[in-house]
Amino acid sequence: MWFYLALSSALLLGIYDVFKKASLNNNAVLPVLMVSITSSAVMFIPLLLLSSNKVLTAEHELFIPDITLNEHLQVLLKSIIVLTSWIFSFFALKHLSITIVTPIRATGPLWTLLGAIVIFSEQLNPIQWTGIIITLSFFYLFSTTGKTEGISFKNNKWFWFIIIATISGAASGLYDKHLLHKVDRLAVQCWFSIYQSFLMLPIILLLWWPKRETSTTFKFRWTIPLIGITLVLADYIYFKAVSQSDALISVISAIRRGGVIIAFTFGAILFKEQNIKKKAFFLTGILIGIALLIYGSTLS
Repeated sequence: MWFYLALSSALLLGIYDVFKKASLNNNAVLPVLMVSITSSAVMFIPLLLLSSNKVLTAEHELFIPDITLNEHLQVLLKSIIVLTSWIFSFFALKHLSITIVTPIRATGPLWTLLGAIVIFSEQLNPIQWTGIIITLSFFYLFSTTGKTEGISFKNNKWFWFIIIATISGAASGLYDKHLLHKVDRLAVQCWFSIYQSFLMLPIILLLWWPKRETSTTFKFRWTIPLIGITLVLADYIYFKAVSQSDALISVISAIRRGGVIIAFTFGAILFKEQNIKKKAFFLTGILIGIALLIYGSTLS
């Protein structure tokens, strides 16, 4: 069962990226992010109310337990980290092709592992070192494809935006190792979404609203709320897969990372992007490196 749940989560993550690109094309970034985040929060509010009023109890799968003030602060910190990642990634995805963004995002486990080395003094085995070398090599080769599309990665700020988004996303992954061992995962999903909605309000009011007449116009599209909905479903299914007693977390992580293939394929077809064969080859190399990193982690 966990294998099919992991596949479903990966599929939803791929569709999530396609919805983002479709929503951001020729659209105002911050309102798109605000609506998508709010749609996630709205999904949890009925469950939160039903749980608070004891209609849902601990025996129910969708029960959201109360958490302490300290736990709320920890979830708030996660919200800040992830919102930082999303702001940078949304801006990058608007200005870059999805077949450039998704391979870069696929390197997330590399940065998580490097962070674990620095923060937790983890030691790498030969398989992990091989994975790092392969990932970085194909990542460098992939960066050369931008020149054929008139993009200089060295001087393109949107490229650095997606790098910042990927590294801050990796930081969130490291933080999750600490947080999800202490706080109920559905409570984290719920309050994480709600806090992000509140955090977006001053950003919208200060950065977008005063300049809305002179900047890119916001156009509501049905794909925008689906960004938040697909992400919530993907994460919920992922956590359900991990909770299975016979689940292999290394296999689940590899399958989930494979969601970029869905986004890459749909993006290539729907948005008619360039240099697909070359990008696909480099993406395959990156994913092989990531798979070795994940496999090597099971041997440590």
